[in-house]
Amino acid sequence: MRNVLPIGIILFLLYIAPSCSTRTSSKKASSIPVEDLRRAAEMYREKAFPVRRFSHADMIPLVERRSDLFSSEVLGQSIEGRDILRLDYGSGTKKVLLWSQMHGNESTATMALFDLFNFLEGADDGFEEIRNTLSENLHIRFIPMVNPDGAEKFMRRNAWEIDLNRDFLHATSPEAVILKQARDDFEPHFGFNLHDQNTYYTSGSSRNPATISVLAPAYDEATSINDVRSRAMKVIVGMNEVLQEEVPGHIGKYNDAFEPRAFGDNFQERGTSTILIESGGYPNDPEKQYIRRLNFMIILNALYQIATDGYEGYSQEAYFAIPDNESRLMDLLIKGVALNDSVSYKVDLGIRRREVEVADPMDYYVAGSIADLGDLSVFYGYEEIAASGLVVVPGKVFEERIDLETFTVDEAKELLRKGYLGVTTDESTTGTLHNLPINVLGTATQIPFGTGLGSPTNFFLQKDGVLKYAVVNGYLIDLDNPETIRWKQRVL
Repeated sequence: MRNVLPIGIILFLLYIAPSCSTRTSSKKASSIPVEDLRRAAEMYREKAFPVRRFSHADMIPLVERRSDLFSSEVLGQSIEGRDILRLDYGSGTKKVLLWSQMHGNESTATMALFDLFNFLEGADDGFEEIRNTLSENLHIRFIPMVNPDGAEKFMRRNAWEIDLNRDFLHATSPEAVILKQARDDFEPHFGFNLHDQNTYYTSGSSRNPATISVLAPAYDEATSINDVRSRAMKVIVGMNEVLQEEVPGHIGKYNDAFEPRAFGDNFQERGTSTILIESGGYPNDPEKQYIRRLNFMIILNALYQIATDGYEGYSQEAYFAIPDNESRLMDLLIKGVALNDSVSYKVDLGIRRREVEVADPMDYYVAGSIADLGDLSVFYGYEEIAASGLVVVPGKVFEERIDLETFTVDEAKELLRKGYLGVTTDESTTGTLHNLPINVLGTATQIPFGTGLGSPTNFFLQKDGVLKYAVVNGYLIDLDNPETIRWKQRVL
């Protein structure tokens, strides 16, 4: 007589089989709760970096004060003789290399790394299990400033004006040689290539800035996927999971076209699963302090997932679901404005602002210009204004000379309401920086103004003969309700 299962048991087994299969094929990735990541970021923020412009000399004392949990070594010197340092943490067998500031003016992740160093040295805060997991399973090597000469001048390239991230093949610059050798000596399983991108990228075609962009770089022209690149993709999916909870809709995927001269592409080819993080823009975060926090959160969580193999629970398909970067943002978008009373057509004006370096590389002023005009309906603005009925009109220069040291923001606002976009002051102050919401003329006799591509952006928006808004150096000021606006300008 055959053994026959009761019909109820058969139905039960048929019922649970699909769910059991799903659980087996979709291993849950281990993550640090986002609320814990937020708390850690706040607790361990390195206060020595309140802004993103800092020098190699500012960084060195923060390296030297590290506890014996870290070991450090000078890997070599830059062109101008500055030490390029590495720090090591942990005694595990899984090796991870993180390097930042290959481009000297891309410092967001460097700040986050020092927040991470503080966290790794913490105690009695409830994070002991995380630190133990990292230290026991990982050997982490950090190179927090690959391009110290560029950082000294807050410029992208090194002292020979070479882009380090396009110098892998020729290795002309000593910094490129040092970074190549650091990877070859260490042979890391994972690498984090930490950069900043411009603030005008969006997450796909949305209006959201791509605050963080990610990439598992290609290792060949065909953008093939092997196990090495696939692991990088899965780590990125885990990072995106954190970001979607913290800052949903603000994540983009960087272009994965193969770049044979770049470090990330070549490290990927040599067996290091490489993750690119690009810090973009976020509203009202010019010093990227919030974006710095995001870097800390996703790097810490990624390290934890590498330590626990949690990233293996993700799929590379989820990586490709991350929207691609698109360049669709302006600092200020003025929609449907008439350029003057004598023309019948209306245009959208897209204004972008750039930082201009001065003699002190740790300082700068802002210059706004018209980046595009016409039909800009596929663009968005960090700030937007519907300008139907508004006309662009130039401003006047106030006749009386002002004392730059005593002239106030409130006095500047009052002059704006009266149609003045500029004031004059002593010629010897030309080039001096100020924070007034009005143009200050030293040797210059006219306010920079134009309505064509590349033109400086200083004008009023008028409706029915009444001034409604001022645009000063690319910043919009509502004349009915002028907020306290402070940005760095230069006496012209």
